[in-house]
Amino acid sequence: QVQLVESGGGLVQAGGSLRLSCAASGSIFSINTMGWYRQAPGKERELVATITSVLSTDYANSVKGRFTISRDNAKNTAYLQMNSLTPEDTAVYYCTANVWPNMGELRDYWGQGTQVTVSS
Repeated sequence: QVQLVESGGGLVQAGGSLRLSCAASGSIFSINTMGWYRQAPGKERELVATITSVLSTDYANSVKGRFTISRDNAKNTAYLQMNSLTPEDTAVYYCTANVWPNMGELRDYWGQGTQVTVSS
């Protein structure tokens, strides 16, 4: 089994910063791409950022220049540094990872989500 656990969400004022973490654990052989999605109330889940195993990154236009995704392959952990937050960034943030488990097939795993609330 593979588990993803997010942490670091919370309440912050507009203009502030938060750092999210996503730790993958369990029966993991290797992890390909890791990423962050978010879902605001009444809206579709949207991609925020992704990072490959060789640290190539991609961002949604709405967060470019403000958010930075990174990862520590030795720890099977991804991070999302969020700066200059606005109320529009308020959402539940989900981590995802494309994982080769020790037994089984390559598949995507998701965390349980962490709430980020930005007050104006």
